[in-house]
Amino acid sequence: MPYLFSFSSSLFPHPSGLLSKRIYALLKKHFLKMPAACESVLEDIEDIVSAEDLKPHDRQFVRRNVFPKVRKRNSQKNAQTDDEPPSDSIIPGVQKIWIRTWGCSHNNSDGEYMAGQLAAYGYKITDNSDEADLWLLNSCTVKNPAEDHFRNSIKKAQEGKKKVVLAGCVPQAQPRQEYLKGLSIIGVQQIDRVVEVVEETIKGHSVRLLGQKKDNGKRLGGARLDLPKIRKNPLIEIISINTGCLNACTYCKTKHARGDLASYPIEELVDRAKQSFQEGVCEIWLTSEDTGAYGRDIGTDLPTLLWKLVEVIPEGAMLRLGMTNPPYILEHLEEMAKILNHPRVYAFLHIPVQSASDSVLMDMKREYCVADFKQVVDFLKEKVPGITIATDIICGFPGETDEDFQETMKLVELYRFPSLFINQFYPRPGTPAAKMPQVPAAVKKQRTKDLSQLFHSYNPYDHKVGERQRVLVTEESFDSNYYVAHNPFYEQVLVPKDPLLMGKMVEVNIYEAGKHFMKGQPVSDARVHTASISRPLAKGEVSGLTEEFRRSAQNGTRWKAQPDAEIPVKTQLSSWMALQLPWQQEGGGLKILSVSLALLAVLVMFYYGGMKTEL
Repeated sequence: MPYLFSFSSSLFPHPSGLLSKRIYALLKKHFLKMPAACESVLEDIEDIVSAEDLKPHDRQFVRRNVFPKVRKRNSQKNAQTDDEPPSDSIIPGVQKIWIRTWGCSHNNSDGEYMAGQLAAYGYKITDNSDEADLWLLNSCTVKNPAEDHFRNSIKKAQEGKKKVVLAGCVPQAQPRQEYLKGLSIIGVQQIDRVVEVVEETIKGHSVRLLGQKKDNGKRLGGARLDLPKIRKNPLIEIISINTGCLNACTYCKTKHARGDLASYPIEELVDRAKQSFQEGVCEIWLTSEDTGAYGRDIGTDLPTLLWKLVEVIPEGAMLRLGMTNPPYILEHLEEMAKILNHPRVYAFLHIPVQSASDSVLMDMKREYCVADFKQVVDFLKEKVPGITIATDIICGFPGETDEDFQETMKLVELYRFPSLFINQFYPRPGTPAAKMPQVPAAVKKQRTKDLSQLFHSYNPYDHKVGERQRVLVTEESFDSNYYVAHNPFYEQVLVPKDPLLMGKMVEVNIYEAGKHFMKGQPVSDARVHTASISRPLAKGEVSGLTEEFRRSAQNGTRWKAQPDAEIPVKTQLSSWMALQLPWQQEGGGLKILSVSLALLAVLVMFYYGGMKTEL
């Protein structure tokens, strides 16, 4: 360590000179241990050794009387430690990350945001799980099978010696589950901090961020909408307009994770839509746990938002509205019908009924009756000709009788829903429905089978063969043989795999129909609409890189979490800056020099005071 003063003959003459032996010894005693403000070089190192210091012979003698203490070592533990480099030697931002998402479009949007932030920071997002250094698993808690897949993926990652970060509704709702112990977790409202969680996990730490975002005590919708993201499909932007809901359904576990309703301001949502169109997006999905409840917490409503959004949708682009529960759409039926008739809004609405039995709906605490659902469907079918109504049904809810189930079968037969999501009931831990008397598994299975057979007994698109339809082409089919497009009613139309069609709105002649799709041939003389003047981003390209984010990345600063804690600490990426000693910080040298001079003055006064006493 450098020293403040070098005791050379030029700076401090021999005691026979200006200073006596007494003050010379005092100065040596008080200043030799003081660190310097600058890196000065020692001129006469032999002057540092005092009479009290151990001689080489004494040091050797002392060593002979020191005996090492033998410790038992855990060879297996040490072997594992030797395989991994120390955490401070790991360079973050260069590892490969594999991201897996289960569940709804809201969850998929969260996954896109996390991928975008990680890629913008330098991590490589890979589709190959085997080559990845870390697995980011974004979970869904709606059904038992989804959580089982999630749990199995964690086990597989651990067996493959992969680092793991968990996200989504499962760890948010039940972070203390046994199989989640010791693993890093990022909450559904903390996805804007995924980079620091991944960084700490790669270093071998466990970080859990599960808090809610608030502004002056008011719960916010979640992370900012202008964060970087990687769209799974560069042509489709998924925008979460709110998080949580106003219901308390007895079977729902998502409520435990997403909480009560919290909506984003209209201005932020419109800005996000504008940015998406500027990046070549031609289709926007609005999503949340209940879009119909949007705005009730911030003094607005869904129709107001939708009218603002349609103003910025360019020609050739479309907007699709997500799921809404019957109670909240009832209040806005007139306005919703007008919006769904807009040429740039799909005439499509997802309204879950869950059961056609009022007694079952009461046990579910759905806050509506079957008549309410029918009123919504009948009104929209009348006012929006050709509209597609999708719905959900749960088979075998606790207490459901055969008569209750037959009412549900009659409802499906009446409306012949073209899109029907059939779910066998699974009791989710911690929900009231899990404590209710359960319907036997065999009965639940049979009811699910019966309803599925009814659904597959009719073909909703047979009457459309021969029609000329306008469709928007946005993706590739699962078998890679066709491109997938949607007509104004969000019905699926398969078209030839011509790269010139992708992202375009074209007219086709329908020549074939199946249960879930139609096939169309493009009309040669039809006009082709391109949704945006901007080129769509390449697959895997990061969108939404704001100037603020770029500056943050360039300066190496961001919000960083403490390992094994939920308390955020704002710090530099270069953590050594926070560990500098006082003399290494700005102005530290002057402080040390001032203290040194003060000490010197005290010593001189002490010396002269001692001389007077002797006299």
